[in-house]
Amino acid sequence: MKKWLFWLLAVVMVFSLAACSGGSNTSSGESTSDSGGGSGDEEIKLRIAWWGSEPRHDYTLKIIEMYEKENPGVKIQAEYASWDDYWKKLAPQASAQQLPDIIQMDLSYFSQYAENGQLADLTPYVGNQIDTTNYTENYINGGKIGDKLYGFNLGVNVVGLHYDEALLKKIGVDSLAEDWTWDDYKEIAAKAKDAGLFMDTGMKADVFFNYYLRTQGKSLYSKDGTALGYEDDQMFIDFFNMTSQLVKDGAVPTPDYLAQLKGLEDDPVVKEKAVGIWQWSNQFVGIQQVANRPLNIHNMPGPNTSDGLYLKPSMFWSVAENSKHKEEAAKFIDFFVNNVEANKLNLGDRGIPGSSVIKEELKPVLTPEQVQVFDSVEWAEQNSSEFDGPDPIGAGQVIELLDSLSEQMNYGQMKVEDAAKQFRQQAESILSQNK
Repeated sequence: MKKWLFWLLAVVMVFSLAACSGGSNTSSGESTSDSGGGSGDEEIKLRIAWWGSEPRHDYTLKIIEMYEKENPGVKIQAEYASWDDYWKKLAPQASAQQLPDIIQMDLSYFSQYAENGQLADLTPYVGNQIDTTNYTENYINGGKIGDKLYGFNLGVNVVGLHYDEALLKKIGVDSLAEDWTWDDYKEIAAKAKDAGLFMDTGMKADVFFNYYLRTQGKSLYSKDGTALGYEDDQMFIDFFNMTSQLVKDGAVPTPDYLAQLKGLEDDPVVKEKAVGIWQWSNQFVGIQQVANRPLNIHNMPGPNTSDGLYLKPSMFWSVAENSKHKEEAAKFIDFFVNNVEANKLNLGDRGIPGSSVIKEELKPVLTPEQVQVFDSVEWAEQNSSEFDGPDPIGAGQVIELLDSLSEQMNYGQMKVEDAAKQFRQQAESILSQNK
C-alpha cells in the first residue's frame, strides 16, 4: 500500500512540475535567451516609453505595429505620457530597476541616468543590430558619454536665424551672406531699429553664449563637467555687452516686452514687427505656419561659424541596463531609424534623421517648409564641429543662473563685468559637486 501511494505521489509531482513550467513560459512571454525575434512558442516582450503629443503617440504606435508584423515573436508594450508626467513616472521605475526596455531620453536627463548605471552601452550593437552605414560619426557620437554610447540619436537640430526676407529688404538689406559676422549682425540690427522694427527677439543666454565660446575654441562646460569651460571672463563680457547693448539701443525687445507675449501668435516675427528669431531648426515649421507667410533659414554669424555650430541631438532611444532583451531592443531602434516606411510616419518629428538614405527618401513627401529644415541641417552637417556632449549634472541650475543674470543685464540692473564674476563664482560652485 505504501509503495503504491509513493508511486502515485511521484506521478502527481511530475505532472505538477510540468504544468508549472509550461504555465510560466506562457504567462510571462519572456524568452530565456536574447536571440531576438522569438522561437517556437516563446515570445519576447518589450516595454517602450516616450513623451510627446497625441500625433507622436499615434504614429509611434503604428511603427510598433509595423515592427510586430515583421517580427511575430515580439510584442511591445507602449507607455507614453506628457513631458512632466513622463519623468515623474520614470524616476521610481529607475529606483526599482524596472525601467522599460527602450526609453526615450532627453539631453537634460541623459547624464543623470547614464552615470547612475541605468542605461546600457549600445556600442556592442552598433554595426550589428543597428546599421550605421549611412550616418556620420558626429551624429552617432551625440549619444556618447566618454567612450560609451548610452543613446542612439533620433534626430538633430541646428540653431540659426529664421527670418522674413521681405522685412529684411524693407530695412535696406538685400540678403544675408553665408560668411556674415557679428559686426554685420549689429549693423543690420541698427538698420532694423531705424526702420521701426526689431532685429529679433533676443538670444537664449546659454545656447548662444556657448556657440560664441565654441567659435573661440572654448565651451560653456569643461569636458569633465566639474567647472566652466573657459578661463577668460572677457569672453563673457564681450558677448553680453553686445546682447545687452542691443536691448538698450532698442534693436531687440526689452524683457518687459517679451514677458507680455502670450504665445507664438504674439511673437514679433509673426506680427511683422521683427525681422527674425533665433531658434532651433525643429521650431521653424511651427512659426512659419503661425506667421502664414514665407520665412527663410540662415546660419549663425562668424567668424569661425563651423567651429561654433554643432548638431544637437533632439532626443535618444536608450536601452535600460535592467532589460533582459537588449539585443531585441537594439533591433527595434534600428527599425525605427532605418526603415523608410517608419520614417514616413515620423517625418522628422523627433529631429532631422541621420541616415542620408532616409533623408533623400523623405524629401518627396515633405512640405516646402520641412525641406528648408532638412536642407539647413544638411548644410550644417558639412559646416559644424563635434558636439560637446550632454550637459553635466547641475546644468539646469547653471542655466537658470545665467538666464537670471542675462535678464538683469538687459534691464540695466547689473554691469556685465559684475555678472561675469558672479556667474563664474556661482556656476563653478554648482559644477564642483561633480568632482
